Amino acid sequence: MAEFTLTAAPPLAGHDETFGDTRLHAPQDFAIVSVALPLGGETAAKKAIKTAYGVELPAPGKSVVAKGKERILRLAPDLAFVFFTHAGADAETIVADKLKDKAYLTDQTDVWTALELSGPMARAALERICPLDLYTDAFALNDGARTVMEHLGTIILRTDDDTYLLLSASSSADSFLHAIETSIKNVI
Repeated sequence: MAEFTLTAAPPLAGHDETFGDTRLHAPQDFAIVSVALPLGGETAAKKAIKTAYGVELPAPGKSVVAKGKERILRLAPDLAFVFFTHAGADAETIVADKLKDKAYLTDQTDVWTALELSGPMARAALERICPLDLYTDAFALNDGARTVMEHLGTIILRTDDDTYLLLSASSSADSFLHAIETSIKNVI
């Protein structure tokens, strides 16, 4: 009997495409771990995050870049995501080692698909399919939000002047990619 070894891969792994000066690509080795603050243990969890990452847990809808280049996005009063570069299947363990059982953790890496859109036409392309006001005064650097793009649940995060990290369900990765590509083509 033949033996097979399966290797997990993100659904859009290796995707990298440019449209003039605008680039759409799937970040390589992108890990996501959700951090839920326990009821009654919020103070201890926040202190553990500060000790582990060297930054305060940001306000909901905001993100910060930690000392190890991890990005922490707070989605709700008791929920945050930690994003970092990691190729292994043990992302949750890495965060758990840092937070010392002060929060509830779930590896979200396989749940989401990530795309990064950057360049001078990024905001124009997103404004066609995203109901949020992405103008710089309304959606500042390091802001993040849950929204819908084309009918697909999405998290959008502004990581630089003309750069956005986009997350959607991995089960609809191809539809998500198609929606963003089509929008870019319509503004170029």
